[in-house]
Amino acid sequence: MKTTGMVLLAGLAALGTARAAAAPAAEQIAAAILAAPEERRAAAGVLGYDESGKLVTLRAGKNDLLCLADDPKDDSFSVACYHKDLEPFMARGRELQAQGVTGKERQAQRNKEVEAGKVKMPREARMLYVLTGKGFDAASGQVKEAYLRWVVYVPFATPESTGLSTDPAPGKPWLMNAGTAGAHIMISPPK
Repeated sequence: MKTTGMVLLAGLAALGTARAAAAPAAEQIAAAILAAPEERRAAAGVLGYDESGKLVTLRAGKNDLLCLADDPKDDSFSVACYHKDLEPFMARGRELQAQGVTGKERQAQRNKEVEAGKVKMPREARMLYVLTGKGFDAASGQVKEAYLRWVVYVPFATPESTGLSTDPAPGKPWLMNAGTAGAHIMISPPK
């Protein structure tokens, strides 16, 4: 009985490891660029994951967009593309998350570091596209149950400077994290 339990645990551990394996680079690129506008996909740079799970450059960019492949360690499907000027801010967010700093604490830390000049953040508006779904079908090149939302980073913007509400409303733009370095306009279509 003890041996059967150990074999079962080893099998489950192996299954979990197999699930965390990164997809081939070409598949990661194909999925990641789907978040970008169609006419900007071919020239976008792509960050993805190698066999060890490390974030690496899969494709150098030829325009101002940088796309992030789906994280194989996460059960959900999510890819994003954003203006390359946002990369220091995004990279710092990934670093903090890897250290276990999440949610409002992560946002506050990044804001503080931008204000202190430790993390670069553009002062002008920059775009982020986020595509989520039930997974990527490499054969069809489609995301199952795809949902695309748009985020416009407008550092330090306020309701007064933009005329936007800070109340979330599906299908309507609203301002999140108003007055901070990470202020952004959320545009989430109804699901």
